[in-house]
Amino acid sequence: MLKLFLLASIYIFAVSENDKAQIAGIQFKVIQNGDSDRRYIWLHGDEQTARMALENHMKRYKGKAFLVQGILRESEFFGGIIDPNRIFSSDGAQANIQKYNPKWTQRKKRESLLAINKDRKSFFESIFPPNGELLVALHNNYKGYNIYKELSSSDANSIKKDQNPRDFFICTNRSDYKILSRSPFNVVLQEKPPNKDDGSLSWAANRNEIRYVNIETRLGWLSQQKKMLNFIEKNL
Repeated sequence: MLKLFLLASIYIFAVSENDKAQIAGIQFKVIQNGDSDRRYIWLHGDEQTARMALENHMKRYKGKAFLVQGILRESEFFGGIIDPNRIFSSDGAQANIQKYNPKWTQRKKRESLLAINKDRKSFFESIFPPNGELLVALHNNYKGYNIYKELSSSDANSIKKDQNPRDFFICTNRSDYKILSRSPFNVVLQEKPPNKDDGSLSWAANRNEIRYVNIETRLGWLSQQKKMLNFIEKNL
């Protein structure tokens, strides 16, 4: 009994879920295990397979994870809604505000955009890993999105015949790509900035020269996302 108590105490000490992070009122729960510089993020509340994969991973491996609060794809925002993965550039955020809140006054649109722009730098300081470490994002798809949709904006790709095209990695670092291309999984490299930045985190990581990998899988395929996450943990 004493041994079990000590093990439980160690686990509670190692994994902290008391911290919060936010950008323009969009709240994220922070889970930290140990003192690793590795960072993880989950951005869409309706992608529950990704959340389960990440929470399970954080029980076993060191790092810091940021989990958006809510169960919907869009987050509450100034009395309206917004896609939390389209706010990481000013142009992307502006287009996102207009898309989801077209009836807002021009003043409210300006004020909400200013709030995002004001918080973005400090949020990046929280989620971007120091010392050249990796930022891992987890996403799920359920509307036909697949790796072929990313080829036009990619610099290299490795598509496996025996893998579903809806399960794939997106990475921003060529050295990481070389390793991931030798994995059993699909992968694209996106190391050059796009002509039009849609405000997604992948392009923000690209602009800031952050090693970034997105693990994209079909919604419900928890075992596949765990396998891909474990491959990153053991090889990158």
